Amino acid sequence: MNLATAFAASAEKNAAKTAVFWGDTENTYQKLWDQACWLAERLQQDFGVRPGDRVGLWLKNCPEFIAAIFGVLQAGGVVVPINNFLKPEEVSYILLDAGAGVLISDRASAEQQCELSVKLPGLKFFQIEAFAQAPAQAAGNAAPATSAESDLAFIIYTSGTTGRPKGAMLSHGNLLANVESCRQVLETIALDRFVVLLPMFHSFMLCVGIVLPMTTGCSIVLIKSLHPPKSVILEIIARGATILPAIPQFFRALAGAHISGAMPLRLCISGAAPLPVEILKEFNERFPIPLIEGYGLSEASPVVALNPIHGPWKAGSIGVPIAGVEVTVQNEAGEILAAGQVGEICVRGRNVMQGYWNQPEETARTLRDNWLLTGDVGYRDGDGYFFITDRKKDMLLVNGINVYPREIEEVIYQFPGVKEAAVIGQPDARKGEQPVAFVAADEGVTLDEKALVQFVRGKLADYKVPRQVTIMPALPRNATGKILKTALRQQAG
Repeated sequence: MNLATAFAASAEKNAAKTAVFWGDTENTYQKLWDQACWLAERLQQDFGVRPGDRVGLWLKNCPEFIAAIFGVLQAGGVVVPINNFLKPEEVSYILLDAGAGVLISDRASAEQQCELSVKLPGLKFFQIEAFAQAPAQAAGNAAPATSAESDLAFIIYTSGTTGRPKGAMLSHGNLLANVESCRQVLETIALDRFVVLLPMFHSFMLCVGIVLPMTTGCSIVLIKSLHPPKSVILEIIARGATILPAIPQFFRALAGAHISGAMPLRLCISGAAPLPVEILKEFNERFPIPLIEGYGLSEASPVVALNPIHGPWKAGSIGVPIAGVEVTVQNEAGEILAAGQVGEICVRGRNVMQGYWNQPEETARTLRDNWLLTGDVGYRDGDGYFFITDRKKDMLLVNGINVYPREIEEVIYQFPGVKEAAVIGQPDARKGEQPVAFVAADEGVTLDEKALVQFVRGKLADYKVPRQVTIMPALPRNATGKILKTALRQQAG
């Protein structure tokens, strides 16, 4: 079994079923399978792709993205999804690092592709517009994929918020294991329709938004635009979507939207960034739909933990490990800590990556005795629920005392009119570090910085209170919604 054969079996069983709703068009499983087979044939015969060869995928969200993934896998290649917000300079680094000789893109990025051609003269391009030539009921002259579960399927490049991005190597087995675990915990059935509005290049969407529904006979409601949010809601209602994976900011917008008509959703999943308790509270007051926070990272294919669908749910918790995944809290020496003790969150299971592409030293630092060291700091409570207090690298030391920015951020979110908040550490000659805050207000709201500081002071110890608050129109974020604290540190000087 591999990802290509899993999709082939699903496509054969559900040939006439709508796989992807895309605006006014509907793409059947048969159409996607025909396109995937035709692409596999082109890659092998026209581009010389052989098993194990890396193929870049640089596209905005579209149905062809799905056909491209399974076409590369059907040809025995390795998919290298690339953030479509990156500039040619950044894309060329990833392609060069991965050793990709082919890039799948579209004509809309022709100008950027010309720049890439200059930087990488040997790079070949496949434009997705060519899918129009794919014959219906394609026999598929490509040699079918014979990949084993241990063979490489994806190289997912980390966002690179610190230094150059690293390529996490995910095998067919890694993804198949994570998809099966997610199928179980989400109680997925063939009638489910998954909303895909986050970027498809992101590991969260690749697993939960594409591979899971496409290998289990579900449908995808692919959203063309997030602006305005009301159009997304209407699409969700019109298409009968049942599962919505998104980022916290979208759920806040959803909670404040004027909606007419019953929401067909049975489940909402918050991922890619921590879910502030205040946003969860606003959503729960508006909808009877479960909004459960999960946790994952590209290196784990990516889902690690989730609050149980039927509860109990714990606000601020990432939940419990999904089936087939072990999670522990460890100290620097690799010792497993007891409930309530704070340390590094570590993950073990079939979903954990093979390592970083061409980076054995980074791999050795991240994988210890088969445990993936996540870089996230947290603890486990007495009921087995895990809580993330912060990123290891974001933790502050104020007078030698650990301070977790997320704790401060959660309090700031409770202040009326706050839309976004981020806390970082600023060097201090006397205390080592001091917390400083960056805040964005809701539309039409003017925030009083002194009143905000006083509000925080009433809820937290003095040493945790931000010594400075900077009001911004919006906080800088990457393509998947994570706040770029590196950019804030640069601004803070």
